[in-house]
Amino acid sequence: MRTNSIGLDLDKSRALAQELNVLLANFQRYYQNLRGIHWNIKGKRFFDLHLKFEELYTDANVKVDEIAERILTLGGVPQHTFEDYIKHSKVPVGINITKDEDAIRLIVDSLKELLNIERHILHTSDDADDEGTNAMMSDFITEQEKTVWMMKAWLAEEV
Repeated sequence: MRTNSIGLDLDKSRALAQELNVLLANFQRYYQNLRGIHWNIKGKRFFDLHLKFEELYTDANVKVDEIAERILTLGGVPQHTFEDYIKHSKVPVGINITKDEDAIRLIVDSLKELLNIERHILHTSDDADDEGTNAMMSDFITEQEKTVWMMKAWLAEEV
């Protein structure tokens, strides 16, 4: 078996880097959605939501960097063009969302897509004995599941 510089199977690491690039593309779209709803939110809940959306997009920005650095650690190259992001993204696009419930639903729908991708990567990274990627996905999943629960509670909907 050929290994990379951190001792992981080279072929499995390349495959993981590709899957992480898909996650990166989706996180970039999620980040842009959060910026858009942060800027455009209106209504009586503006102050609370404006701050919450800033908190979420700041966190998403950190995660984008972490994903890109993990791709590099595995020996891959992080995609970095909007064309790449559009091509690989499944997260819905939020356009001119100004209403609070629409914004929260966009976040929930986006996180559901991210969670699907992350769970797939978690399985793949486990099979590759890649504890670094595995731990990252576990942390992302735990945090995002809680966010979905809180957003659904805000919407007064069942989880």
